[in-house]
Amino acid sequence: MIFQNPVLRGMYPDPSMCYANGKFYMVCSSFQYFPGVPLFESNDLINWKQIGHCLTRKSQLLLPDNDTGAGIYAPTIRFNNGRFYMVVTNVSNIGNFYVYTDDIYGQWSEPVLVEQNGIDPSLFFDDDGKVYFISNGNDADGRGFIQMSQIDISNGKKLSDNQPLWYGTGGRYIEAPHMYKFGDYYYLLNAEGGTEYGHMVNYARSKKIEGPYEPCPANPILTNRNLGGYQLQGAGHGDIVQAPDGSWWFCHLAFRQIDKYMPFHHLGRETCMEPLVWDDEGWFYIGSKNVTAQETLCKLPVANGYNQKMGYGRALLQVECPKEFDNHKFEKQDFNFTQTFENLSTKLDWAYLCNYDPSKYELNSDSFVLHAGDKTIDCKKGSPTFIGIRQKEFNQEIQVNCNFSGQGQTGLTIYMDPNHHYDLYLEEIDSKFYAVNKVKIGPAQEIKAKLELKNPQAQLKIIANPYAYDFYANGEFLASADTRYLSSEVACGFCGVFIAFFAQNGACGTFTEFKSEHKE
Repeated sequence: MIFQNPVLRGMYPDPSMCYANGKFYMVCSSFQYFPGVPLFESNDLINWKQIGHCLTRKSQLLLPDNDTGAGIYAPTIRFNNGRFYMVVTNVSNIGNFYVYTDDIYGQWSEPVLVEQNGIDPSLFFDDDGKVYFISNGNDADGRGFIQMSQIDISNGKKLSDNQPLWYGTGGRYIEAPHMYKFGDYYYLLNAEGGTEYGHMVNYARSKKIEGPYEPCPANPILTNRNLGGYQLQGAGHGDIVQAPDGSWWFCHLAFRQIDKYMPFHHLGRETCMEPLVWDDEGWFYIGSKNVTAQETLCKLPVANGYNQKMGYGRALLQVECPKEFDNHKFEKQDFNFTQTFENLSTKLDWAYLCNYDPSKYELNSDSFVLHAGDKTIDCKKGSPTFIGIRQKEFNQEIQVNCNFSGQGQTGLTIYMDPNHHYDLYLEEIDSKFYAVNKVKIGPAQEIKAKLELKNPQAQLKIIANPYAYDFYANGEFLASADTRYLSSEVACGFCGVFIAFFAQNGACGTFTEFKSEHKE
């Protein structure tokens, strides 16, 4: 009963999950990318398959900005009385809202607005039929807390004022609230410390939903903040589900830094899974008591005595489940993949920046054509001609045949945000054709290499490892660039790198025979 974290690799942060109709469902944040809120399905909680998105129409998802930190934050998915609800925040405009569907494989409703401030919203359906809307917020003195109001789920109207529930344990940026009722207690989960190296999970409980709430004596119940020299960091912001076999599980975000002692991460915050266990006094704890030989460097203590004694509270790359989980069976994981253009229009992991113009994209069965609009990938407003996939592994090889019109630039970009990206593209300069490698890091940008071509066609290739991207054109090495300059520690924000295709400044690019592979 051993599995590997992350279970969702690449930029799939802020996970929330529920169980319905014999399967598990999960959603994640999508920020400035369209469509919004990727939706996954699983039989075993360890292996997940994307089945769609919750926000697929501009009427549901208005995205005017493509700068990091825009768009969709921290969704929560819940199932009640045969209906799925997904509640989320669009920080770029309408704030907090939810959508719903009776068919998890179909379309979701138009947004239902809820006039409550804060972010990271969650819904709680109580036993008496009342529905509560929970988010973070700040009091008159600016102190962060978790707040709640009762709403009418048919229209989102508030039936009560916002009520403060809990100020947390003192960590900064209190967020990610989820309410549960297990037995006689209401349990209020949160994250504190910021979605960075100090991230942690805490919770409190009360026999009354309005409180007062008693903090768990073992808080934080999950944190890697003291695991210096461990690749998996930033563990926090999660959700709980119970499987039909009786086992309890906790999903959460974390990130993989590029090396044990190099605190930079560029793949984004990813989704991990942990077993959850209970004690005899009605408190729950996250993680396994058993630490495998490969995890010996995790012997550093986690923040409190209970965790040091029992071995709880650490997010591990390799998780060995407790013996009481033996009835929970899961398939062997396989993280090798090859991504191609085959049946591109049916693939669900491709994304655009902001509200894109479909007329700029011609998606064929094994290729596509991009037509430049009036925006470039340096723009912070509007949607450039851009389509891409999340980088999911450190070691990848990306290769494509590219042909362009002889105007502007078209090609590949390793893209973190408008100010931080590495580009490999074709361009015409003084009636000559070139393959160009350009890097942009904040206000600094540089043409690192140019290769003259015989015609406006080339095979472009990028080989990625944890430390660098190597750029090639027609088999000839052009240049290399460090991954750390695309990391969140340099670029700021909290997104992850995309491998994307673009066309700008009048270009028309045709891309064929694309292959992106995970290389061990």
